[in-house]
Amino acid sequence: MLEFLATTETPPSLGAWPYIVLTFYLVGLLSLGVISLLRSRRADQAETDYYLAGRGQGVMVTSLTIMATYFSGFAILTFPGWIYEGGIAPMLYALNLPVAAAAIYLLGNRIRRIGRKRGYITPADMITDYYGDSPWVRILVALTGALYVIPYVVMQVKAGGLLADGLFREVEQITMFGQQVSMEDFGVCALSLVTVVYVIIGGMRSVAWTDVMQGIILLTAMLLSGIAVIYALEGPSGYFSKVSSELSGELLTVAEAPGKHNAWKLLTFCAFASLASIIQPAQWMRFYAARDSATLRRSAIAFSTILPICFIFGVFLVGLGGRVLYEPIEAANGALRLPGGDKTDQVLIHVIQDYFPVIFGGIGVILVSLILVAVMAASMSTADSNLHALSAVATRDIYRPLRPKSSEGERAWIGRIVIIVATLAAARIAIVGGSSEILNTITAFFGLAMAFSAQMLPITVDLLFFRRGSRAGAIAGLAAGLLTVCLFPPLGKMILGETGSLLEGTSNLKALFDVGMCGIIVNTLVFAFVSRLSSPPDKAHREAFARDLRAGS
Repeated sequence: MLEFLATTETPPSLGAWPYIVLTFYLVGLLSLGVISLLRSRRADQAETDYYLAGRGQGVMVTSLTIMATYFSGFAILTFPGWIYEGGIAPMLYALNLPVAAAAIYLLGNRIRRIGRKRGYITPADMITDYYGDSPWVRILVALTGALYVIPYVVMQVKAGGLLADGLFREVEQITMFGQQVSMEDFGVCALSLVTVVYVIIGGMRSVAWTDVMQGIILLTAMLLSGIAVIYALEGPSGYFSKVSSELSGELLTVAEAPGKHNAWKLLTFCAFASLASIIQPAQWMRFYAARDSATLRRSAIAFSTILPICFIFGVFLVGLGGRVLYEPIEAANGALRLPGGDKTDQVLIHVIQDYFPVIFGGIGVILVSLILVAVMAASMSTADSNLHALSAVATRDIYRPLRPKSSEGERAWIGRIVIIVATLAAARIAIVGGSSEILNTITAFFGLAMAFSAQMLPITVDLLFFRRGSRAGAIAGLAAGLLTVCLFPPLGKMILGETGSLLEGTSNLKALFDVGMCGIIVNTLVFAFVSRLSSPPDKAHREAFARDLRAGS
C-alpha cells in the first residue's frame, strides 16, 4: 500500500476537511484580533500598546512569537527541498539555530533593558538616541529594516498562495469580482486580507497571540511529518538503512568549495545570517515587548531546544526520506523534479498528502488539512510580524520626524494605513510576478535580505557593549556595508553591468562566503576607522546609557 502511494499521481481526496479546518483556523485568527482590540489600553498609550502590547508579554507568548517569526513558510518548504536535492550538506543550516538563540540571550536581553528604560519602539529609536538623532542615521537604519522586510513579506504571501493551491487541489479556478482567477491567486488575496485585518485590529497583541496558535500548529506539523517518513520507510532502522543504502555518497557528504552548499558558505551563513534574523525590526520589537529579562532568557532556552528538534524531524528526515520515497527526474533545464514534475520544494506536501491517510487512518485526512493549514500559518506568522514592524518603522522613523507634533494615536492609525498599502503591494507583486520577471527579481533579492539586515550588527554590538563608536562612524559604516552587499549579484549585475572584474570578484566571493559577512567586514573596518577620526558621544551620555543598560538586569 505504501509503495502504491509513493508512485500514485493523484493523492487521496481530502473531501470537505480542508474547508472545515481552514474556516475554524481563520475564525480563530479574527477572534484573536478582536479580543486584542478589546484589551487595548488608553489612547495616550496607543502607540506603545499597538506596537509592543504594553511591554508585558510572558514566556510562552514571547517564545512562540519569536520562533514563528523566525521560521517562515518559505523556509519550511525550501529547506526540505534543498536536502532532497543536496543531501545532508544543507542540514548544516541548522547550526544557525544555536547562534540565533545565543543572540536572543545576549543581545536581545540588553535591547529589552534599555528599550523599557527609555521607551524605545523601533531599532532606530535606540540607535539615534545613542549616536545622535541625525536624519541620516534614522534613514539608513529604516532603510536597512525595509530592505529586509519587503522581500520577506512578498515571499510569504506567495508561499501562502501556493499552499492554498495544494490544499484545494480539486479547484482549478474560482470567480472573484466577476473574474476567473486561479486558486493560487485567490489564496494570495484571501490570506493577505485575513492577515491585514487581524494585524490592523489588534497590533502586537494580536500578532503575538496568533503566532502562538500558528507556532503550536506548525511545530506539531513538523514533528508529525518526520514521524510519517520514518513509518513510511518501516521504522527508524528501516529509515536509516534505506537512506544509507539507496542514496549516493555525494548526498551523504558535505561538498567542498565552491559547491552550492559548501561548508565555508554554510558556516559563515550560520554565523552572520542568523544574527541578521535576530536583529531585524520584527524580532527587535519582540525584545522590547518581553515582560522582563527572565522571560527572554527562558525564551532563548526554548528556542535553542524546540526549534532544532522540529528542524530535524520536519526538514532533515523529510528531505532525505523523501529522496528515497520519490526518485527524482531531471527537467529539460537540468533541474531536479519530483516524479510528477513538481518542484522539489513540494516534497513535504507530497509526504503528508500521500502517507498521512495510510499511517494515521481516518484521522489522517484531517491531519493533512491541518498541516497544510499549518504551513500556511508559517507564512502568515512571518508576514504579519514583518508587516507590523514595517508599520512601526514607517511611522516612528519617517512620519514622526516629518510631523513631530503628531499624537501616538495618530501615528498608530498611520501605521495601519502603511500595513494596508504594503499588503496590497505584496499581493500584487506575488500575483503579477507569476507571469513576469518581477517575482524572480524579488526571489533573488530575498537571498540578500538577511545580508542587508546583518549590517545592523556592528553598531548594535558597539552601543550595547563597547560604546566607542561615533555618529559619523555609524553612518559611514552602515552605508559602506549596504553598498558592499549591493555589489554582489543579483543587484551587482544591475549596478555594474553583466560583466567586469569587480562583478566577477563578488560573484566568486558569494560562492564561497555569506554575503552578509563580506558586508560586515567592510562595515566594521569603515566604522572603526571613521570613529577614530571623529568624536564619540560625550562621556556623560555614554555613562548614562551604560547605567540604563544595567538598570534592567
